[in-house]
Amino acid sequence: MPGKRVRIQEAASWRLDDIYRYTRDRWGSEQADRYISGLFAAFDGIASRRTLSSPIPAEFGVDGYFFRYERHVVYWRELSNGDMGIVTILHERMHQIARFREDFGL
Repeated sequence: MPGKRVRIQEAASWRLDDIYRYTRDRWGSEQADRYISGLFAAFDGIASRRTLSSPIPAEFGVDGYFFRYERHVVYWRELSNGDMGIVTILHERMHQIARFREDFGL
C-alpha cells in the first residue's frame, strides 16, 4: 500500500516513552533501543501485512486491530486519510479494557 504511513497517536507515544525508560532502567540502553526498534519495524509491517493483526473484539465498541509484539499488545486503526494510527501499546499484564477505553477516548 504505497503512500500509507504509520502515525503514532498521543497515548501510544507516551507508552513508547514509558517502555523505553523501563527497559533502559532494567536492562540497559542497548536492549531498550533494540526493543523500540523492533516495535517500529512491526509498525512498518502493518501496511505491507508483514505484521499480522486481528480485529479488535466487538465488545470493545471500536473499529481497529491489534497484534502482539513480545510482551506488549499494540492497538491500531485505519485513520480517515488511510494512514495507520497506532492508538496504544499495553503490556500483557496491564488491565486491558480500562487502559484501552482510556486511550481510545471512551
